[in-house]
Amino acid sequence: MDGIIQADDDSWTVAGRRFCSRLVVGTGKYKDLQETAAAIEASGAEMVTVAVRRVNLSDPSAPMLQDHVDPKKYTYLPNTAGCHTARDAVRTLRLARDAGGWNLVKLEVLGPPPILYPDMPATFEAAEALLKDGFEVMVYCADDPVAARRLEDMGCAAIMPLGAPIGSGLGVQNPAMLSIMIGQAKVPLLVDAGVGTASDAAIAMEIGCTAVLLNSAIAHAQDPVRMARAMKHAVAAGRLAHLAGRMPRRMGADPSSPLTGLIC
Repeated sequence: MDGIIQADDDSWTVAGRRFCSRLVVGTGKYKDLQETAAAIEASGAEMVTVAVRRVNLSDPSAPMLQDHVDPKKYTYLPNTAGCHTARDAVRTLRLARDAGGWNLVKLEVLGPPPILYPDMPATFEAAEALLKDGFEVMVYCADDPVAARRLEDMGCAAIMPLGAPIGSGLGVQNPAMLSIMIGQAKVPLLVDAGVGTASDAAIAMEIGCTAVLLNSAIAHAQDPVRMARAMKHAVAAGRLAHLAGRMPRRMGADPSSPLTGLIC
């Protein structure tokens, strides 16, 4: 895989689907669909998120994402980007299922701008309705272990806390809380939102996240295809570092060469 050394059979599963890549990428904000396709290919991702309200999925008279990003090659994950109420989110995903048969979905219900922080009461309401309707729900949420546990107990397939506000590029702002959430999670936990560059993705993976989901960090880079490649390597490196186990932190120095047996 492009020179990346990975652990044998280090795949992950969500809702019964198996993936080797631990990077999930979005399909929006690129200058055109050709750049979208090139960046996704460079990222090595196997799952792509699709904003149902913003991307043409059904009008063959206009440019269609499916013509550039093959749904037979990639797992499409319809999302509810732009939805600010539970009702809008549920309706959007029902339309997506009718249009493309997609049952694995990403739920996000956002608070008002400019922060666009997850609206958790509305998220709980929408998740309950979608789960009753037979959807397999990967859910964007606050970095809150109590909320995450509730969503998992409801039956959500994956928990996706933000690293920082959507599109901010600030990186992982609360690694301690994410570590607590990872420690209690029995379903995949993906950092979603806030990643700005490769080191942010690596940090998320080193903490122990199952995977990283990002869009703006690639689409808004000066060279999206090159940044996609960087993210691919960063996620793989962070995962390897997590599996290897970092050295303990300490106050003060510890010489790398022994002090005994010095030549005088």
